[in-house]
This record gives sequence, structure tokens and C-alpha cells, in this order.
Amino acid sequence: MEPLGRPVIFILTESARGTALKVRESIPSAEIHGASRRVSEADVFFDRAAPHLRGLYLGGREIIGVCAAGILIRALGPVLSKKTAEPSVVALSEDGKVIVPLLGGHRGANRRARELAALLDGAAAITTAGDTHYGIALDDPPEGYVLDRPERAKEFTARLLAGERVRIEAGAGWLHEASLPANPGGPLCIKERIFRPEEDPDALVYIPRKVVIGAGCERGAAPEEVVELVHRSLESLNIDPRAVGLIASIDLKSDEPALHHLAEMFDAPARFFAPHVLETESPRLANPSEVVFRETGCHGVAEGAVLAALGPEGALALEKRKSRRATCAIGIRAEGPWLPPLPGNPQGNLFVVGLGPGDAAWRTAEAEALIARSTDLVGYRLYLDMAAPLSNGKRLHPYELGKEEVRVRAALDLAKEGRSVALLCSGDPGIYAMAGLVYECLGREEDPAWRRVHVQVSPGVSALQAAAARAGAPLGHDFCAISLSDLLTPWEVIERRILAAARGDFNIAFYNPASARRKTQLDRARDILLEHRPPDTPAVLARNLGRPGESVSIVELSALSSKNVDMLTVVLVGSSEARIVRGEGGAARVYAPRGYAQKPPLKPGAQATAPEDAR
Repeated sequence: MEPLGRPVIFILTESARGTALKVRESIPSAEIHGASRRVSEADVFFDRAAPHLRGLYLGGREIIGVCAAGILIRALGPVLSKKTAEPSVVALSEDGKVIVPLLGGHRGANRRARELAALLDGAAAITTAGDTHYGIALDDPPEGYVLDRPERAKEFTARLLAGERVRIEAGAGWLHEASLPANPGGPLCIKERIFRPEEDPDALVYIPRKVVIGAGCERGAAPEEVVELVHRSLESLNIDPRAVGLIASIDLKSDEPALHHLAEMFDAPARFFAPHVLETESPRLANPSEVVFRETGCHGVAEGAVLAALGPEGALALEKRKSRRATCAIGIRAEGPWLPPLPGNPQGNLFVVGLGPGDAAWRTAEAEALIARSTDLVGYRLYLDMAAPLSNGKRLHPYELGKEEVRVRAALDLAKEGRSVALLCSGDPGIYAMAGLVYECLGREEDPAWRRVHVQVSPGVSALQAAAARAGAPLGHDFCAISLSDLLTPWEVIERRILAAARGDFNIAFYNPASARRKTQLDRARDILLEHRPPDTPAVLARNLGRPGESVSIVELSALSSKNVDMLTVVLVGSSEARIVRGEGGAARVYAPRGYAQKPPLKPGAQATAPEDAR
């Protein structure tokens, strides 16, 4: 299951930034969110603190506030709901000496407070009863453990506080560090086991997620068949399904939907091994198969994946079981639960991310979330600079302008190794950007491993949208976009498209209007348009949108010239119906009428209906 997001270190003042930086050194995945008018540097800026905090909390983000606890309390009070669903919220004094877990004490806040107290040489003000008395929250086990019947933890803790003693059975070693009232003859009991727990009202049972499922299946196998096979296999050993902490298979199946469905059903990460790695396990296989070897390059997928995950000291707990189209084997770690770093590789991800024109305020939440999930960022140097506040702890792969296919190939090569790669584009990645080239490379089938990468395109605010918004509403009626670059498209083809747009009286967005080498294309486009629309037709020149030096100007079509544009400019030309209106302070704004003025006025008492295309 994907995490809800990176932890957030929330600061309101410049004086809190030093402590925030120390905290982030110990939590590299964390983002620093700072007040835009008070903090000089941050990963994310916000204007209003309370709505920003509420959005983070409702999004399930862990919050570490280097600020007064009251600020967090007042901001989050209106959105507090179920105690069991709240993310961790911790308040730190600006000097880091006092750490107070405010919310989610049993969902990681108490643990985080202790960690920060050790880091900053401060004091953790923990008030929950179990933690105060025993230094541990019994309903908040460490990562990799699941508490059976967590609703019993409250009563169990109350009995401990009332003086009852507890015996700790072998295996729950992490509990020995707590100050529990242990007694071998105590009436209460704490157990650790992977088998289905027996009914015992006097016991708390913790389930370590130390079971690995090795799985294989035919291409396109039904997910339900694979899940059912695994459940039957676990039942044969009486293993609790919650003990499954890893799904393992061959990398040829890293894009198999049934295996990812299996991982989702068990809330366990999926990891994949190359055929030659699995083949090294062939001497230890219980059921080697020549048929499997001819198909995959190894003599066993399910058993081999289990043994590769466990390492040379591991052994099969259950040999290969088969259904019609799937196989399953089971292994159990000798030590604790499966925790990072895990063996094998995850399925690779390639996120083709649109950053928008430049301003971080125009960047979508999805784009930021995908960049946060990425291990590597690939892009033109300018785009990496635009994403710099989000790149902390990530590998950067900068490229010069003009090496588009080199960038795409590099991103796919990184992703096929199991990394999560963000290929950064300005504007929208599907508009004169990299998304089309990614799919073109996949379509050539040069590298079969590329086809197993999960590709996700994240839209961004395009330059034409940003330019239109700055200029008014020049694309309010039918429009088209035309690139004037003839590097990849013959000029004759471009000219035919300009002519067609002119004859169709479209509003037009011109991309790549000029460069150091190309100086005449925009002038030729202007001349073609002047044959079909008035010389005073408004045209918009928008340069450096969302970046320092932004400029937006409106000129008549007859005055449009390549001398006034470059590759950082997008040009919008209105149709013959486009108009200029004077707005605030007399500023000119362009709009494209859609025909509302021709609609008959609404009679008194009549109910308006939505236009057909808005229903």
C-alpha cells in the first residue's frame, strides 16, 4: 500500500527553520512547509496556516509542527473525528527542547516524540497512560507487527495499571525493553505468533509479518484465482493471513495485474527477481520444472522466489501448490518481520509529470505527490531547477535541451531497474512534451523490460492555459494549437495546418514561435492569417509564464512579429470574433465570444437550463 504522503515539518517563522532542518536530517523524506511571508526557504510555501494544516491532516499526512501547540490545536480542532483514524501530530518548541505528541499518540506520535527528544536533546511530554507507566503503547506495535483484536488493548492496559502481572511468551523480544510488570505466573499474557490465534480473553497477540508468498501465474490469470490459491495454502499451515509481509515472483511478471492485486489484498509489498537469480536456487527446489525453465529461464518461480527472498539459510515452509493457472509456495523468516531494505526489486514506475509553466502555485497536488514518491528525477536542467524544492534526497539526472529521446530512454532504463522515476516536463506532458515520446518508445518494443514498467502521466497547467488566463479568455471558443518548429515536422505540413485553422476561423495557440535559427515562421503564419481575418485581430504574446521576468502583451495581428518572441514565448491569436475589453485599471483583456449574446433573455420566473455540452 502506498504511503499517504511524506511527513510534513510545519514552520511559521524563520527562527524555527534551524530546528526544522535538524529534524529533516533524521527524516530525509520529510518536507518543510513554511509560511510564505515569514520564511525564506521551504519545500512548500503556504499563505494561510489553518486551512493548510487541515488539508494535511485530512490527507493523512504526519505533521511535526515547530510552533506553539495551541496553533495546531486551534487549526485542527474543527476536523478531529475518530481517534483510530488520526495521523500523528507532534508539536516542538522552536529550540527543540520540548516535544509534545498532540494527536495519534498510538499511531506513531509517541514514538516520533521519543525519537525527536533523543535527536534534539529535548524532553518528550508523553501523557498517555500506557506510555507513561511502561514506556510503550500496547496498541501501537513497531513496524512489521499487527495487533490481533486491538479493541482489547485498552482493557488489557487498564488491568495492568490495576496491578495485574503479565507473562511475556518467547518471541515478543521487542516488549522486553518496556517496563511492563512481568511475572512468569501472571494471569495476563502477551504472545507473538504467525498462526491463527486461539481465543484467549487474557492475552494480547502480536502477529509479525514474517511470511513470504512466492507466486507465479499465467499471463492474464484471474486475480481471484491467485488470491484463493494463496489463502488455501496459508490455511493448510494454519498461518494467519496478516502474517504475510512480502509477495515475491519473477521480474517477467512485474507487470502482472493478478500479482499486484494479491499484494494489495495482503497489504504487502511485491518484489521481483531476475530469472538468473531464481535459477541459482534450482538445487534447493522441491519441484524443479523443465517446462518452466523453457518459458522463463529458471526451473521454478514460486519456490525459487521464496528461497531467493529468504537467502541461503532459508527453507520452504510449503512446497509449490498449483491451481489451473497459478502457483504458490510459502516461506517464513527466522528473524523478525519483513522491513526495508527488502530483497528483489519492486515494479518500476515512470511518472511523466507536468510541472506547469513555472509558478509552484500552478503545480498540481498529484504532480507533487508523484515527485515525492520518486527516487529519481530526469529532465532538462531548467525543469529540475523548477522542481528543486521537491528534490531533497532524490537522484537527479539533468540533460541539455534537444536530447528528448535520450531523456526518455534514460528514464525507462532507470524504471526497469525497479526505481520510481519522474520524467519532468514544463506545462502539460501531453502537449508538445514527453508523454507522446514515452509511448512511442514503448511502441517500438526495443526493450521488453520497458513494457513492464508502470507508466503514469500526470497533467499540468499548459502554457496555452496560463497565457489565456493571464490575457483574459482568448480560448473561450473553439481553438487549436500549432507548433511552428520544423525540426520534427516539415514546414509544408505546418503551413497547411495554419491555413486550415485560418479558414476554419479558429482561435490559435502557437508554440515554438521562433528560435535562434528560426526567424521567419511566425511572420509567415501572420501573413496567412491576415488573408482570413481583420488586421486588428488581437494577438497575445506571453513570455516566461510563472517565472521571473514574466510578460504578457496584447498587439494587433498586423503588428505581430518574430522579432518580439523567442522559445519561451507562447502566442495566442484570436479568431475574427475575438474582442478586447477594458477591465480593472483600464487593462486590456482578450475574450472569444461564444454566442451567449444571441440567446433569448430568460423570462421572469423561468428556470435556466444548462447548455447541452455542460450536462
